[in-house]
Amino acid sequence: MKKIFVLSLISVGYFLNAQNLSNSPYATYGIGDVKYDNTIETTSMGGISTAFISDFTSNFNFANPANNANFELTSIKLEATNENNYFKTNYNNTKSTKHSTYLSNISIAFPLSPKLKMGFSYQPYSSKSYDIIHRDTLSSGNIRANRFKGSGTLSTVQMALGYKVNDKLAVGARANYYFGNLYDLNELAYSNAELINGYETKNSIHNFNFTLGASYQNLNTSTDRKLTIGATTTFGNTSNMTSDYVNSTYFYSDAAATVKSNESIIEQKSTNSKNLLPLQASIGVGYGEENKWFLSLQGDYKKGASIGYFGSTLDLQDSYRISAGGWYLPNFNNFRSYFSRVVYRYGAFYEKGSLQIAGQNINKFGVSAGVLLPFKNSSITRMSGLELGLEIGKRGTTKNNLINQNFVNLRVGFNFADKWFRKTLYN
Repeated sequence: MKKIFVLSLISVGYFLNAQNLSNSPYATYGIGDVKYDNTIETTSMGGISTAFISDFTSNFNFANPANNANFELTSIKLEATNENNYFKTNYNNTKSTKHSTYLSNISIAFPLSPKLKMGFSYQPYSSKSYDIIHRDTLSSGNIRANRFKGSGTLSTVQMALGYKVNDKLAVGARANYYFGNLYDLNELAYSNAELINGYETKNSIHNFNFTLGASYQNLNTSTDRKLTIGATTTFGNTSNMTSDYVNSTYFYSDAAATVKSNESIIEQKSTNSKNLLPLQASIGVGYGEENKWFLSLQGDYKKGASIGYFGSTLDLQDSYRISAGGWYLPNFNNFRSYFSRVVYRYGAFYEKGSLQIAGQNINKFGVSAGVLLPFKNSSITRMSGLELGLEIGKRGTTKNNLINQNFVNLRVGFNFADKWFRKTLYN
């Protein structure tokens, strides 16, 4: 049964890469709409993970692989996200909505020894899914139409190892492989012209980088209070993003506008980018009571970069994110009251984005909440259950005719945890 379950997990992972994710028009820039972290546990707590060491034996931390000292079981997670985006701009008082549901996280983790833990995960990292048409009437009476269209998903596969040095200190490492194809199309058409001028970009991405992490936790056994400090750095970017640009004229021979006819190439070239995913760093501090509650504050930094965009260079700024969050468990020993054994999560974040358009920074902030509903027979040592998460927030602005994005993201998943690889002893 377990073999069948793992094979099913691999099959689902294959289809994850082919998903079409919903995102904002800001996905037109760079590598698309980057997902911060798709795990329900992390997003429900505002994004905190760097100084978060789970009190339970069934949760593996991929964000900081050093934070897995308490992990003892084999854990399989399947999670899905429902995104609901609401857009508004002052330009012609335009409003629109966009919804999508997709698999957002698949992972399996297990202990190799009491000190060494390993995990594998698969998530969508960024995506493009937009189709915008802007029309205006010229003084001659002709109509000019600009169309911006994009599609594709960039996914990531991760392998993480965590090692417990002693009762207080742990270290970890994670290898990240990013792959996928991203497409952008910019078309210009006039009502009195038969041909369309189109500029098409295809980005083919294969990229490795590596994350190192460390954590320190001091537990006061007399009060069960604990202080946790964690840090991570992502570096070693070995990028291979090939961008193919085609500038041409053509017309569509079908009603769906998918088949080009009479195409004439004006310019065609190919470039390589070597700085696709720049340096990232994170530091966090947390404080809590064993098996009762936890609160953490975290800061994340991402270095800016210059990448190819429609045949030119797009400069992305340095960005940072501030997150605060935690969890609360009323009483894990109270089997008479089910809701006393539910883990309640909460959090908030502010993100200063890497994009600056028309003199405006495209920033993002939000609040989040979630619960872990344990299965009927789950105990503190086998905390399997149903994961639910909610994230509400805002991105962008309506200033200078830019777009304000409000979002409501719902997440649901399952964590199946058990001790698969144990020896059976016979008397």
